[in-house]
Amino acid sequence: MIAELSPGLILIAGGLVTPLVPARLRPLLMLVLPLVAFTHLLTLPFGEFGQVQAMHLSLVTLRVDKLSLLFGYVFLLAAFLGGLYALHVRDAVQHSSGLIYAGSALGAVFAGDLVTLFIFWEGIAIASVFLIWAARNEHAYRAGMRYLIVQIGSGVLLLAGILIHYRQTGSIAFGAIGLGSPGAILILLAFGIKSAFPLLHNWLPDAYPEATVSGTVLLSSFTTKVAVHALA
Repeated sequence: MIAELSPGLILIAGGLVTPLVPARLRPLLMLVLPLVAFTHLLTLPFGEFGQVQAMHLSLVTLRVDKLSLLFGYVFLLAAFLGGLYALHVRDAVQHSSGLIYAGSALGAVFAGDLVTLFIFWEGIAIASVFLIWAARNEHAYRAGMRYLIVQIGSGVLLLAGILIHYRQTGSIAFGAIGLGSPGAILILLAFGIKSAFPLLHNWLPDAYPEATVSGTVLLSSFTTKVAVHALA
């Protein structure tokens, strides 16, 4: 059972319990959890695992291949270095949201179907905005709201594209989709927003500078890179 657990879920679970951990131990948790997830990742074989039946759909919550492994290693290294950079931080909001954000990014790169991708896609948006709001000033609040609207909008486009694609093909497999249908174009647009395509990138310079310093380090590590993986 543990072999079918996505490494991202380890970070997400840790992020959810982080507020209950004494403040002096939280920075240590930011370092230990990526190491635990990395150790788990080293044990995973290639293939599709963690299959879940939901609403007559077969979800693949863990697909391990060469590309996902590459991104997984880099993401866990980035999460560890981000925690190391933020050792001085004593803010439970940043600790919790940072772990959930990194975990959602990991979950997305190991997603084996479009519905699972969508779930983690939205997890990235919701968790990451708290790294902006953690600055606790009016500029950060306003920039965070704009950021959240754009990121949730990307998720809405992704969901709409998935529904159209599923209606036309009967499949939610996360593989080569092409551009031969309206659903595929909506999915590409969702990926384009999150990867900050030209003319779709304004949310990035608007929001990232308003986050906390340690929050900006994490923000620059995951969101657009998840979209690059999805495009690949």
